Amino acid sequence: MSKLKLGVIFGGMSTENEVSVVSAKSILKNLNQTKYEIYPIYISKEGIWYEYQGEIIKEEITNVIHYLKSLDVLFPVLHGLYGEDGSIQGLFELLKMPYIGCGILASSIGMDKVYTKCIFEKAGLNQARYEYIRKYQDKYIYVDKKFNEIVLSLGKAVEKIMSNLKFPMFIKPSNSGSSVGINKANSKEELQKYIEYASYYDNKILIEEGICGKEVECAVLGNEDVIASCVGEIQSADEFYSYDAKYNNHESKTIIPANIPSEISEKIRTQAIKAFKAISGKGLSRVDFFVENGTNNIVINEINTLPGFTNISMYPKLFEASGIKYSDLLDKLVELALM
Repeated sequence: MSKLKLGVIFGGMSTENEVSVVSAKSILKNLNQTKYEIYPIYISKEGIWYEYQGEIIKEEITNVIHYLKSLDVLFPVLHGLYGEDGSIQGLFELLKMPYIGCGILASSIGMDKVYTKCIFEKAGLNQARYEYIRKYQDKYIYVDKKFNEIVLSLGKAVEKIMSNLKFPMFIKPSNSGSSVGINKANSKEELQKYIEYASYYDNKILIEEGICGKEVECAVLGNEDVIASCVGEIQSADEFYSYDAKYNNHESKTIIPANIPSEISEKIRTQAIKAFKAISGKGLSRVDFFVENGTNNIVINEINTLPGFTNISMYPKLFEASGIKYSDLLDKLVELALM
């Protein structure tokens, strides 16, 4: 029986290029080489495609379409813009190539935090209170819950936000992963400063009221018959689970399974599947929640349609704790892509 030709695509033009490379190395190490003929493909930050072998960038792929069409299935291990937002999924769809993970719609919704909020709201999932603004030249557009728009100065936008939300607040670029560009504000001055900072990453900015509670995550797997992993807990070494806390601070910890009541865990697993289906998910996602202190209220945070696959990443660790080994998980993802 001939091996499946599997293209593993990583790197990319986003701020998460380096994280993508680490995820891909972990995947390449755990793929079953008796089942697959593996073709590692690296995309540089400039958007140039290369053959990759043994941690060495080989020659440039001059005809990307012809190269991809010679393979059987594609695995985009691309975090952030152009890889997780529906862009590369659109290319695969045009080429009629099977690929691992969510399609165009789910990828684009999952990448855009503001529109994820809209879908979750429609699905009846409990969320933190939030505001949405857009940067427009030197002004800001305040967008209300019915998408009415008001053009304001930054100072006026900050006053408007403060009239609706309480500190602490989290300021997030709407389209950014791995907590890039995210900050926590405890004052008017910090709120203004961090809105300006977030606008360097995206002109759409989400401001959320902080939730005091445990930060937990649940992995999902499937197309129609979706299963959820056990729930894991994040204990950040920093004030919140920032990019640095995720990848550079070894004092950050993960607890699997999470130290929460079993009935809360089951509700989170059910809500994770609901969130995944609400955005029309396929293949895999990781869904992040808070469990509020004192009340045990479940608050959905966001969904990650192409979660990290590094050796410290929660997605494979959660399923391993649920009885699915890393290599078997990769096999299942390939199977789902070919359905």
